[in-house]
Amino acid sequence: MLTNIHPKLPMRDKAITREYYINQLGFHEFGSADYEGYLMVEKDNIQIHFFEFKTLDPKENYGQVYIRTDNIETFYQTLLDNKIRIHPNGYLEAKPWGQREFSLLDPDHNLLTFGESL
Repeated sequence: MLTNIHPKLPMRDKAITREYYINQLGFHEFGSADYEGYLMVEKDNIQIHFFEFKTLDPKENYGQVYIRTDNIETFYQTLLDNKIRIHPNGYLEAKPWGQREFSLLDPDHNLLTFGESL
């Protein structure tokens, strides 16, 4: 039986990725070990893992993850209040497929889409 999923996304610089997810998005580092070239962050009930890819060209990165939430308005407003850049084509809106969504690009251009059922 499947019980969880933890997406793995590429990162060029662990310190920059850590700063973005922890200090800007409100995640915290998961685990007590600091693995070289690997980072695990957690917020509420989700984890995202990152692997080092120093030669990644962000303009050619198609890493993406869809994160479901149950309070999208509050989370979105918190990000706006903290001046987190929302993807230019990803502002909060109702979608025809019955979700309210918005998107962010992290420092390595991994696309994070947050969604809540209407």
